[in-house]
Amino acid sequence: MKAVRFDHYGDAEVLNVVEVPRPRAAPGRVVVDVVDAAINLGEAAIRNGALRDRFPATFPSGEGSDLAGVVAEPGDGVNDVAVGDEVIGWSDERSSHAEAVSLPADQVVPKPSGVPWEAAASLYVAGTTAWAAVKSVGLKPGEVVAISGAAGGVGSIAIQLARNLGATVIGIAGRANSGWLESMGTRPVVYGEDLADRLRAAAPEGIDAFIDCFGSGYVDLAVDELGVPPGRVETIIDWEAGARRGAHADGMSSVDDVGSVISHLASLIERGQLKIPVAATFALRDVRQAYELLEQRHTRGKIVLIIRSAVGLAGPESRPKWLETTIVSPPN
Repeated sequence: MKAVRFDHYGDAEVLNVVEVPRPRAAPGRVVVDVVDAAINLGEAAIRNGALRDRFPATFPSGEGSDLAGVVAEPGDGVNDVAVGDEVIGWSDERSSHAEAVSLPADQVVPKPSGVPWEAAASLYVAGTTAWAAVKSVGLKPGEVVAISGAAGGVGSIAIQLARNLGATVIGIAGRANSGWLESMGTRPVVYGEDLADRLRAAAPEGIDAFIDCFGSGYVDLAVDELGVPPGRVETIIDWEAGARRGAHADGMSSVDDVGSVISHLASLIERGQLKIPVAATFALRDVRQAYELLEQRHTRGKIVLIIRSAVGLAGPESRPKWLETTIVSPPN
């Protein structure tokens, strides 16, 4: 089968799609044929060595955490899933960017039929991180929360979860995303110089909590310029500032039951209470281009690798034919 590998730190050019042995299902594990797999900025940071102290790579390294697919082989002792089951899975072994993956049986949950494959494949890293971030700041109905990177993979989910809790959401993003943020029931504020003044103008009643999905000084801005208590600030990326200011910086590591959170998010999608915007889709062979686009940090929502056609798995209407090959341009 084909899988992504890299054998030294570097930019996206170090990624290669190579032939590797297909996994077999060991006891307590399942093999899943991957349909879609999302990509994440954290994976890029592991690949380029920025996180080598926290998450070192062992070469040659696989890649990828998120996936959705179809169970191909359950191992001995696995009774909760069967061949042909559609599942949402997650890998802690950097292995989802491949045509098939072996996972512990407790790292898959059923994929509801009403959840599109590309959305299902985006729920592990971005979904659980957004859920944990919103939970950590303790939002109550009627409170105001500002979210930086509001149109990105995590932010685009966090703004909706916060709205579902009855909070007023201020979304910080580029000007090209203002209309989309408004359509999501969010007050858009464009990042840049004098941002604190624009945030105060957007929330004259004050800002109760802040979720930083971008880094680059937002924790200090929240505490020093907006007066948000550090205990109500969450950063998913600026761990140094979080520790220095006493803000939350746990992210998805604070999620005790990943499967329950993913199942909850999937149910919200099926009920129309959560949308996963997809900025672009790429074939597995184009994984380098997918990461090059992601690392520009201007895409709206998720970028997803389309690894196998869903036609024949959930009916021919499950994915439009064009989605397998089209790259959707990001907003300017």
